[in-house]
Formats: sequence, C-alpha cells, structure tokens
Amino acid sequence: MELPTDTVLASYEREIGFIFPEDYKKVLKEVSNIFYGTLELASITNNKEYYRELSIVLSDAREQGLPNNWLPICEDNGSYYCLVPSNEIRYWTADGYSDEIWLNLAEWIKQVWIEGN
Repeated sequence: MELPTDTVLASYEREIGFIFPEDYKKVLKEVSNIFYGTLELASITNNKEYYRELSIVLSDAREQGLPNNWLPICEDNGSYYCLVPSNEIRYWTADGYSDEIWLNLAEWIKQVWIEGN
C-alpha cells in the first residue's frame, strides 16, 4: 500500500470535510502503511479500495452515532479511537463515550498502538 501524498490528503480533507492536524498528516505520510499488532490505522489511498479506508471507517462510525466533529483514526472491534477538535484522542463506542483519553496523537501512538498492541 502506497503512502498518501499531500495532494491525496488535501483531496480527502475536502471530501470528508475535516482538516487533519499536522501531526496526523505526518503519521499518514510516513507510517500509515505499517501493520503492527492487532490495531491498524485507518488508511488513506488514492483509489479508496483498501478495507480499512478512512472514508469507509468514517461512514461506518457515523452510522453508529459517532459525533460529526470526531474523526475515527483506528477501528477496534466496532469501537473507534478518534481525533477530536481539541486534537486529543478519545475512545468511542456505540454504547456511548468512554473515559479513555490521550492528550495528543504521539501519546496515543506510544501507549496504545506500540506498547498496548
């Protein structure tokens, strides 16, 4: 899977109506094709055919009631790790909000994707 370019990211932002924070763009452009453990980041590809494609993950999450201003960056057995407007990462389940919160993407990557996976 190819890593997304700035052009692909900009197109995606327009399409889904969400501006990606710079740290998230950096992760997408540099390591979003790395598969580690059981958690995979939602992917952004030019042809949108990958099964963990962000547009598909976003659509599925919104159908379950995910707030419109939350962006699911990783699916976890029907629940989602999401970027929220404050640039924190929150864990969301269809049953409701969770108390799990990470202050930024770097903290989430370290604690959840690397150490907890």
